[in-house]
Amino acid sequence: MNKYYISALFISSLGVLTSCDKSLDDPNILYSEKHQDPITQLETTAKVDRSKFRYKETFYVPIYSDIYTDKENRKALLSATLSVRNTTLKKSLYINKIDYYSTDGTLLKSYVKNPVEIRAMGTLNYIVEKEEDKGGSGANFIIEVEGIDDTVTPVIEAVMIADYSNKAFAFTTEGTPVAQ
Repeated sequence: MNKYYISALFISSLGVLTSCDKSLDDPNILYSEKHQDPITQLETTAKVDRSKFRYKETFYVPIYSDIYTDKENRKALLSATLSVRNTTLKKSLYINKIDYYSTDGTLLKSYVKNPVEIRAMGTLNYIVEKEEDKGGSGANFIIEVEGIDDTVTPVIEAVMIADYSNKAFAFTTEGTPVAQ
């Protein structure tokens, strides 16, 4: 009887401990090459001389957490992948801000604590899971980037995908510079 009790206690403890590890559920960590959050992995630790930077821009990127699918106002939840691409061959791009807002303009999450460096021809992809429905149909990102000059202008896009009933669909949006 003690063997069964100890085995059950061990298995229960193991289940509780592994369910507490949020990284096992986060697709950004699970699917990354090094199994680390891609934003944290790219955060700069070295001092960067920003006095030489001549390019700085803020982008608005529409993200759809859900969309309406029929006249009965049923919603389909969407997963979204935010993609920030450095299109230069030799210069790094720096991200100072990635803020996620809901339909009503409420800041839901700030993703960047320290500047993120995207090296030449590099890409930062970040997934907003389908189950994250706080953003709503008008969710968006505000992204601030900077670099040595305006040749480091990034390509910023979002790809949304979903399946609903027996249908599947996908679409993209583009980042738009914000007038200051």
